[in-house]
Amino acid sequence: MKIRCVVAGCLLAGLSLSAAAWEPSGDVSVIVAYKAGSGTDTGARLLSAKAEKYVGHTLVIKNLPGADGKIGWTNLVKAKPDGMTIGFINLPTFTTLAVLPDSPFKVADVIPLCNHLTETAVVVVKADSPYKTLTELVAAAKDKKLRCSTNGVEASNHTAAQLLARSADFSYKAVPYGGTADQLLALRQNEVDFTCAKVADIAQLIKGDTPEVRVLGVFSPQRLSSLPEVPTLGELGYYDKWYGSARALVLPKGTAQEVVDFYEDAFRKTMTDPDVIYAHIQAGLELDFKDSKELAALIKEQEEFCRDVVSTLYQKPAK
Repeated sequence: MKIRCVVAGCLLAGLSLSAAAWEPSGDVSVIVAYKAGSGTDTGARLLSAKAEKYVGHTLVIKNLPGADGKIGWTNLVKAKPDGMTIGFINLPTFTTLAVLPDSPFKVADVIPLCNHLTETAVVVVKADSPYKTLTELVAAAKDKKLRCSTNGVEASNHTAAQLLARSADFSYKAVPYGGTADQLLALRQNEVDFTCAKVADIAQLIKGDTPEVRVLGVFSPQRLSSLPEVPTLGELGYYDKWYGSARALVLPKGTAQEVVDFYEDAFRKTMTDPDVIYAHIQAGLELDFKDSKELAALIKEQEEFCRDVVSTLYQKPAK
């Protein structure tokens, strides 16, 4: 009888421990450092809506745009590390800002959770632009200083423009906007001559019988299956490596490992759900799940890229 009681007690203890496993106590705040309607916001809302099935609570998007992402990410790293606030970071923009001497946050201020999207950068002009090819655009840029909209000073799309300009040997006027949505609007309103963005950002703008923009080149060693007719920059003798952006989920420093484990498992299940995969394909989003360890390696790689490569792009070329 005593043995049975002991066994029963152990079983109850096991059930108690299982029941005590961490999970959110209510709605979860998801910080997005860019405005509603931006590429980051679009992807974040799609993923958050689908993840509620596995998280068990509503994921509430909180847009905190401004200062090229600094406002949102500063709020993210200062959030209480109780698992009730998670956030999206954009690479390499986050690491570019984090390595600056006066940055309000550092890479060590966040805990990697998982990667969501990987997106290749593209060079874009308005659909009725006089520049039909990237070669024509570069020739014009060498003849006169063209204007290029960016998603912020030294942000990801500004870096793409710098990679193109340095490799093609031309200068241009960078015009910063509050985010990708605004920079693309500026292009469509003829405020600038060209821009650099990500494939997902322009996916809806190249559809239909009357597309709003034209893609002139992709930052990839190989042509993209989604844009097979568009040449790579390397084909034309310009930047020949991959460049783009990763959009990933992180938690504030100090968050317990059990919280990380809970969300990593929930988002793994979300991003391997066939319905979720299909929804991303339909939205033109390049789903690319990486777990917390893989994301940590990617963030480290991007931090080194920002220190060794990006930092040199914004120095004035020697005369």
